[in-house]
Amino acid sequence: MKANKSYKFRLYPNMEQQILFAKTFGCARFVYNKMLGDKIEYYQSTGKMLHNTPAPLKEEFPWLREVDSLALANAQLQLQTAYNNFFRNTSIGFPKYRSKKSGRKSYTTNNQKGTVRIEAGKLRLPKVGFVRIKQHRQIPEGNTIKSVTISQEPSGKYYASILTEYETEEQIVMLDAEKSIGLDYSSPHFYVSSDGEIADMPSFYRGAEIKLAREQRKLSKMTKGGSNWKKQKIIVARAHEKVRLKRKDWQHKKSAELAEQYDYICVEDINLKGIAQGLNLGKATNDNGFGQFLEFLSYKMAERGKKLITIDKWFPSSKTCHSCGFVNEELTLAIREWTCPCCGEYHDRDINAAINIRKQGLSIIA
Repeated sequence: MKANKSYKFRLYPNMEQQILFAKTFGCARFVYNKMLGDKIEYYQSTGKMLHNTPAPLKEEFPWLREVDSLALANAQLQLQTAYNNFFRNTSIGFPKYRSKKSGRKSYTTNNQKGTVRIEAGKLRLPKVGFVRIKQHRQIPEGNTIKSVTISQEPSGKYYASILTEYETEEQIVMLDAEKSIGLDYSSPHFYVSSDGEIADMPSFYRGAEIKLAREQRKLSKMTKGGSNWKKQKIIVARAHEKVRLKRKDWQHKKSAELAEQYDYICVEDINLKGIAQGLNLGKATNDNGFGQFLEFLSYKMAERGKKLITIDKWFPSSKTCHSCGFVNEELTLAIREWTCPCCGEYHDRDINAAINIRKQGLSIIA
């Protein structure tokens, strides 16, 4: 069977290539927004879906021909996916326009008969040519490059995310229910496990908060658009990027450790956005990045033929006694420890919840 895997490399384009990247980012955004505007206008007048393409835009705006045509075609596909979601559920509203100032700078192109390839430490791209890359690992010979996404971070760094396809045999792994664990999300501790482990991920954002605030104050006092303002803006972006990369590195290592150790990992389908907004825990929740951690854990478990089990968010994991099954309806968020009135079992709220999550997860697979 076929499987996909992505590889991310840092790019070092020369000045001419940087200009072409900027043009392609802008053209892809322009095509997306122009086609979205046409779709919205057509829907409001007819109530139907408009199936438009970038081809007529190239006649009207000849400068679109200067960039990779596949970047524009992929912008169309991305818009079509978003617009199909709107048609399935119109209550979510129309897709949003892409912002020039705050939007992500990126575009995707496809490999057609070797137009995208790596040679001698350089990545060849359509229209751009060979761009120097930092290749910290080799793409296996059996992997075929399908597409590549070029992006520029606010710090000014360029990256290429290369999607490859390869043949693989489906892994048949004998999984052991004894090698299982439940993870309960904890705002101050990241997670608490059914084995009693408290993850305590370092608070990378809070640790850098003073420095970030200082650099942000400097930026706010400068004339917007000036040369010093542009330099300071990059300094602020790099400070935020450093925090983000530290968090990502920690989560990759922790998720790999769990995936190696356990055959089944059970988690709760929690509404992190609701927790951040409703419980005044926005800064702590965003600093944890638990949703990103679950994404890492999901694909690492799948690669090993193991299972990440998600239980329903309405399951009363904290209120249920893991010993006798009694449900304590009087339990509030402020109560962190309680004793079961039915069997007398003492409970740490988070560990009890993690044990119940593990039990419920294993009952699903049973």
